[in-house]
Amino acid sequence: MLPEQEELLSRIAQPLLTWYDSNRRVLPWREDPTPYHVWVSEIMLQQTRVEAVKEYYARFLRELPTIRDLAEAEEDLLLKLWEGLGYYNRVRNMQKCAQVIEREYGGRMPGNYEELLALPGIGNYTAGAISSIAFGQVNPAVDGNVLRVVTRVLADDTDIMNTGFRSKVEQSLRSEMSGERPGDFNQAMMDIGATVCVPNGAPHCEECPLHAFCKACAKGTQTRYPVKKAQKERRVEDKTVLLMLDADRIALHKRPSKGLLAGMYEFPMLDGKHTDQEVLQYLKDQGLQTIQILPLGEAKHVFSHIEWHMIGYWVRVDELTPFRGEKQQELADGTVFVEIEKASREYAIPSAFSAYAKQLNIKRGEQQ
Repeated sequence: MLPEQEELLSRIAQPLLTWYDSNRRVLPWREDPTPYHVWVSEIMLQQTRVEAVKEYYARFLRELPTIRDLAEAEEDLLLKLWEGLGYYNRVRNMQKCAQVIEREYGGRMPGNYEELLALPGIGNYTAGAISSIAFGQVNPAVDGNVLRVVTRVLADDTDIMNTGFRSKVEQSLRSEMSGERPGDFNQAMMDIGATVCVPNGAPHCEECPLHAFCKACAKGTQTRYPVKKAQKERRVEDKTVLLMLDADRIALHKRPSKGLLAGMYEFPMLDGKHTDQEVLQYLKDQGLQTIQILPLGEAKHVFSHIEWHMIGYWVRVDELTPFRGEKQQELADGTVFVEIEKASREYAIPSAFSAYAKQLNIKRGEQQ
């Protein structure tokens, strides 16, 4: 950082903490900021709105109140608890991390920043948040909100995806943070970025405790920052989704253990967009007799690097009588038929299929 930039950042702490004392958001994980609670909340809050996370957080802690519970949980339960949050490797890495903590730290999360960084799934931001909020250590937690605030205060047009720039911001904030209230400093920066120095639309500069020395505010150029290199165009994939019912049971197919949506359950899906006649032939090849087929319309889901453009069909197949009762009917490709209520309660169905799950009144994670 240039000396002028360091001088600007040196002014942040006092007005920021004064503002925070009167404007802090009341959030459940802040009421009892144990290392485990901070960790769970911070991982959930990545790529997800605060209001949406509240219910997930409460449900997750009801089911898995301790690090040991997380370490020993069945994968299907983990995925069901995470259903709707997306980026499912996050919760898998959390379990790996919990298992390391159980094995190497006796079930107690380490408070040292470097030890936290060495754990699976914990990067600079999460290590900074846990160490500062739960353990009172002077370590910054620099995420997109913080980078937006800093680049606007400095009117800095450096690409925020540049890891070198992020490291410089971390170093500068570490030297300027309050030694007495490092956790509050980080949470205040998060709150300013989320509620005042907002990413979409005009920021609320008149409410910001930093506006007196914010260079972008002085120039009226706030919305030019932060600068972020354009992402590659997403690949578009066409899909045909089948809501396939046998009496009161719905067909679900478990995805492979690696790759996109690994280990989750989906409605049977074909690559490409198919006509009803093509779908009928596919079902016949699967040994199923179709009673009725109806179109369900189109849907789209956007992943970070792929877009699924989907069409759907409601398909009723002839009753699979030999396997009714406690046993599940399983087709050659691993597709199973389960009761709709059980699918809603126990099976993790990704948000990619929300438009079609609603057709069956299947409640997913965010609706339970």
